[in-house]
Amino acid sequence: MKKIKPTESELEILQVLWQKGSATVREVHEVLSLHKESGYTTTLKLMQIMFEKGLVIRNDKSKTHIYQANVSKENTQQQLVGKMIHNLFGGSATALVIQALGSNKPNKDEIDAIQHLLNDLKKAE
Repeated sequence: MKKIKPTESELEILQVLWQKGSATVREVHEVLSLHKESGYTTTLKLMQIMFEKGLVIRNDKSKTHIYQANVSKENTQQQLVGKMIHNLFGGSATALVIQALGSNKPNKDEIDAIQHLLNDLKKAE
């Protein structure tokens, strides 16, 4: 199956669906409208396109269509991070991590999780 890279707007919709599990266009639109100006028909059209692309599935047994993400959050993140590392950081995951940690101060829990990951990586050598 060919991997489909979601657009920025499609990612925003996927974030809502990943959080809610399933939702109508209206429910997705209500969440999106908290952060940005967007018309209901724009959200509807985007979700129809996402259905055609296979990014979401749609249950149309009732009058109101219920949508669910058809791609996992983890796989999508992995795909996009891999592309970012290749395109922006010359294939260097280290450069990405240094940039991310330099521009966003992690909290204690995040630092502990990063340290745990580093310890696991060292053990695997």
